[in-house]
Formats: sequence, C-alpha cells, structure tokens
Amino acid sequence: MTTRTGDILIVDDERSMREFLGIYLRREGYRIEAAPGGTEAMAALKSRTFDLVITDLRMPDGDGLQILSEAKRLHPDTEVIVVTAFSTTETAIAAMKAGAHDYLTKPFKIDEVTLVVDRAMEKRRLARDNLALRDEIKGRYKLDRLLGKSQPMQRVFDLLSKVASTRTSVLLVGESGTGKELAARALHELSPRTGPFVAVNGGAITETLLESELFGHVKGSFTGAGTDKQGLFEAANGGTLLLDEVADLPVAMQVKLLRVLQERKVKPVGGVTEREVDVRIVAATNRDLEAEVDKAMFRQDLYYRLNVIQVRLPPLRERREDLPLLVDHFVRKFSAEHGRPVTSATPEVMSALMTYHFPGNVRELENMIERAVTLATSDQLALDAFPNLAGLRGAEPSPNAIDHLPDDGLDLEHHLEDYERTILIKALEKTGGNRTEAARLLHVSFRSMRYRLSKLGITGIDTGVDLADRSPTPDS
Repeated sequence: MTTRTGDILIVDDERSMREFLGIYLRREGYRIEAAPGGTEAMAALKSRTFDLVITDLRMPDGDGLQILSEAKRLHPDTEVIVVTAFSTTETAIAAMKAGAHDYLTKPFKIDEVTLVVDRAMEKRRLARDNLALRDEIKGRYKLDRLLGKSQPMQRVFDLLSKVASTRTSVLLVGESGTGKELAARALHELSPRTGPFVAVNGGAITETLLESELFGHVKGSFTGAGTDKQGLFEAANGGTLLLDEVADLPVAMQVKLLRVLQERKVKPVGGVTEREVDVRIVAATNRDLEAEVDKAMFRQDLYYRLNVIQVRLPPLRERREDLPLLVDHFVRKFSAEHGRPVTSATPEVMSALMTYHFPGNVRELENMIERAVTLATSDQLALDAFPNLAGLRGAEPSPNAIDHLPDDGLDLEHHLEDYERTILIKALEKTGGNRTEAARLLHVSFRSMRYRLSKLGITGIDTGVDLADRSPTPDS
C-alpha cells in the first residue's frame, strides 16, 4: 500500500470543489490548505512551501497560470496541477509550457485525481531524495570522482585513503567498467605528490612502440626517431603512472619494467645513460594475474612487485545500493552537458535497473543514462528510453524462461542472482515489507533472509516499501 504524505495547496473559487478535494485528499493522508482565490493563494505561497498546488484556471480573483508562475518562481520544485472546466488545446499547452505537472478537466473522476496527484507527489519525493543524495555525495559518499554508499565501496574508499600518502605500488583489480582508472586518479589526488597523473594502456600500444612510449628514445635510435622523445615514466616524474591492462604487457617488456621498478631508473631506447625517476606505480587489470602467472603469461616477480597493496573494485551487481546515487549523478551530468531539462528517472526505471545484471558495470550505466537523457522528451527518464532493460517492465525471471542456451552462453551466477532477487522482492511486496513474514513465506530463517537481502543489495527502493519489520521479532 502506498504511503501518502505531503503538503497540498488547493486554489478554487468554488467552495464545494475546495471542500470536496480537501476532504478526499486529507483521507488519503495529505496535509491540506485551501485558498478561495489568487490573493490568498499568493500569500500562502509566500509564507510556506507546498509539495503540490492544485489550482483552478479561471477565477474572479486570479488566474491559474499566474499562480502556477508564482509557485514555480518561489519554489521551483513545487509541482502544480491545473484544473478547469474550460478545456482547450491552447490552455493545456500553455499550462504545460509554464511548468505544470498535469492538466485536469472538470468534471473529473476521483480515480483520475488520485492517479495524477500520486504521480505528482512521487515526482516531488524523487526530487527531494535526489537533493538528499547530492548532500550525501558532498560528504562521505564521494572520493574524488568515485561515488558509493555501499559497504563494498566504503571499504574501497577506506583502503585508498590509507595508502594514498605512501609511495607503495597498488594493484587495482576488477571487471571492465568498475572504475579502476577513477580509483587510480583518486589515489593520485589524495597523495602529496605534485607531479602529473599519467595513464598508459598496456594493450593499446604495439609491442614495437611500447618501450619507446614508456622509456623514451634518443634521436636516430630507429627509423623515424628524428628527435629525442621523453617517455611516460619521465613525464610522470614526481607523480603517478597508471599501467592499465597490465596483464597485456608482452613478457619481454615485463622484464624491463621490473628492472625500472627495482632501480627507479630508465634508459631511453638507443641511449647509453640511465635517468632517475620518482614515480608512484599503480597497475590495473580485469584479469586474474595469479592465473596468468600459473600459465607463465605473467612474471611472478613482477606480480609481487606490483601487488604490494591490492584494491578490488566491486562490480555494480555487488553494490546495487549505489544505483540511485549513480543515476542521479549521471542524470545531472548529462542534463547539463546536453542542455536537457531531465531531473530524475521514474520509479519504473529504477526498479528495472535494480534487476539488471550490468555486464558493463558503471561504464554501461553511464552510457545508458547519457543515451536516455539525450533522447528524453520530459523531465523524467522513462523505461522506453532504455533498450537494455527491455523485458524487465514487471517481468519475472524464471528458470523455465531459458528454453535453450544462447550460442555465446549465459552467466549462470547473474541469472540465478536475478531470479533470487525477484523472488525476494515479490515476498517483501506481498508482506508489506515485513522481513520476518517474508522469511516465513519463503520457508527460510529470518537470519537467512537478512543475509540474502544484504548480499543482493536490496533496499527499500526495490519494493517501494519500508523493509524494517513492522513489529519487533527476534532472529529465528
């Protein structure tokens, strides 16, 4: 059952309409103030903030569009619904252009009022939640450009903060798109190092050019070397060098890199003298380096040299609690970049995102939000702007839904996690968010229920209800 709360101002010169709407909406749980005309409405708007204004369009004392304009000027986040008995296309367009949330025509059905008011109040609630998230981001949920309030990310923040001031080598591990380069930049920004941050991708440069890129070369050392060139190690002197996709480094280059790390000196290609460098090395990989060592594809001594401190960046499916934070951040970022009026995503979108497995992690989410913002036609992102979420509109994963394996296979763990998440959410919805009752319904202990919710990152946003128990019940 939806919990309704909030402050609503009703503006109408018909007493019967004010009383009718007031009585009904109070029964629904809203706090109501009524005004018989424009003068009283303007005074009310100046004295306090309302979540929603429901205003008649034509009144002897005031114009609904003027009230709409004043409400938006004084309180931009206040939602406004315009009601009139004189419906024309022009007035509807004028109201929507002026910022009205919706437009109702008298006589209306009470179910129509309920639907429109609930949507407006939900939009207002999301705006408030977004503001709260932005305040949180400014505090403990941000480390440089890394965002996260989940326990896995808080552990990452804690470890990065502890080692940032040292010159110890750090190995960042994690799937593609989890933010390894952002973590490396955070390490650099938090450190006392005054030199630059330089990143190089070990798999993006051909083997023949890699040594020259890393260590530099002298004029005439090979065909095309018309001048001396400084390598990336020297370019990062006094700062931080990120060796991204370090597992892709050729074995011959691994030997030379190990020597540089041991001696802290580089010798340009074709040069005869070594040059000292003061560089903090951060390596990153999405592969299992221990397995690469076992296969003799990566030198064990270099692995030990790089893996002094290891920081694992968790995949997005392990930190779903961070999704609202990340969605809000990307919506604001791309709305500003592309000049779009988008402020949030609909609850339907958030629910679908919570069940999506995100093979591309945060990078995939960022791309999804940018595309949706670019194509958006309103101030909220709707589900039809997310092709990757097709089929998740209330869809319920089922073991029987896979009649045959795709040619490229499927991720069994992801599939099972998604199915388990759906079942847990359905149980919580059926029990009104009562975890004890949900556990009983699924024939598991309360302790097991609590563990599963924590493991899958299920919070109130998955169900739209409070997950706290309705009555104190001991662990069973």
